[in-house]
Amino acid sequence: MAKAKTIFVCNNCGYESAKWLGKCPACNEWNSLVEEKIQKNNDFTIGNNENKKSSKPMTLNSVEGKETFRVSTGFEELDRVLGGGIVKGSLILVGGEPGIGKSTLILQLCDKINGDGKVLYVSGEESAEQIKLRADRLNIHNDDIMFLGETDIDIIQTNILELNPKLVIIDSIQTMYSDEITSAAGTVSQVREITARIMKLCKCNNITTIIIGHVTKEGNIAGPRVLEHMVDTVLYLEGERYFSYRILRSVKNRFGSTNEIGMFEMQNEGMVEILNPSTVLISEREDNPPGSVVVASMEGTRPLLIELQALTSTTVFGLPRRTANGIDYNRLTMLMAVLEKKVGMNLGNQDVYLNIVSGFKISEPAVDLGIMLSVASSFKNLSIPKDTVAIGEVGLTGEVRGVNLIEKRIKEVEKLGFKTCIIPESNRKVLKEKYKLDIIGVKNINEAMQKLRLK
Repeated sequence: MAKAKTIFVCNNCGYESAKWLGKCPACNEWNSLVEEKIQKNNDFTIGNNENKKSSKPMTLNSVEGKETFRVSTGFEELDRVLGGGIVKGSLILVGGEPGIGKSTLILQLCDKINGDGKVLYVSGEESAEQIKLRADRLNIHNDDIMFLGETDIDIIQTNILELNPKLVIIDSIQTMYSDEITSAAGTVSQVREITARIMKLCKCNNITTIIIGHVTKEGNIAGPRVLEHMVDTVLYLEGERYFSYRILRSVKNRFGSTNEIGMFEMQNEGMVEILNPSTVLISEREDNPPGSVVVASMEGTRPLLIELQALTSTTVFGLPRRTANGIDYNRLTMLMAVLEKKVGMNLGNQDVYLNIVSGFKISEPAVDLGIMLSVASSFKNLSIPKDTVAIGEVGLTGEVRGVNLIEKRIKEVEKLGFKTCIIPESNRKVLKEKYKLDIIGVKNINEAMQKLRLK
């Protein structure tokens, strides 16, 4: 009997090798290669071209475009992230850490989604009783939600074709398996095969499908990277475990922007959407503490007002500590170097701690000015006026550079009742509208500190 041929496949990136390797040459991951049997494809006969359809190139202008049909999810925040709603027949991948609220949000979606037809919830991790307990807690009593506790993709496919639902939920993709592949569920070949079959099924029958995926310790979707390439939309549900706020972020969307976010709060009745996050993020701010400042950040097309807090204290060790929570650590150290060099602020003997309130994470450089002003405020023990917002990117020479979408940011600042807004001088010169608040343009960090009397 001939020995079955095998290959070694990387669980992280899908790299294939004829022999086992301790380190994957493609992604440099250690001990990620697993042995799998080579599957023979008997679906076609070599040389048989009778059933092959001839394809001919055509001009792009001759292709007739179809209007995209979207279905509302019942959540304004989720519709925003998806670009206006779920596109019928699309394949959506939702990832997030365990316990973050993925299954809760999706079950609420099953209850609120518009359109005629049933919803099929396929779970390979939880029983019907467990799903029912969650539904009772969320006050969901909908006869259109069907449950199937199964992990065999063949049985799942048969039930989908018989029921023809408007929406299918797969929870989770790592628990599904196919008998055609001998490897265990969750391996690279199984995840790739299952996703390919689900994609073909939903595209051919115009059935919207949402796949829930596990994440690795690095925060990425577990399984091969090709999984994210196959689906139409990839959503990540983020948030700190000890904070009630959750952020739904789109990292891939073939039908909309990838910069949009939706904000939710985990409560007893489930996920509650926050339609105006700015009021929540600055609601518990004290009167006028040193080291606190409000900045205007953009997430996609949405402006967010977020409070930054900085604390400086004399170090008791030879090497001062630098801690950044919610922003890049290297960005903080770079901006502190600008403060020392261009402003003359001696921070060499100071421990510096920076925190973004409510567990938020910001990566855009428009908050640079706010970071530097908050550190200077704490170091000088002088308060920044409570009704002031700082916007601007700071360069290594201390100049304050212009930022994009400045008018949207200022409108959000004005709407929430702030009186003063410090922005780059280059942005102030191009403002077209009149605003009720006092807009101050600054060219460099020294000028900004003088305006706030921190120098």
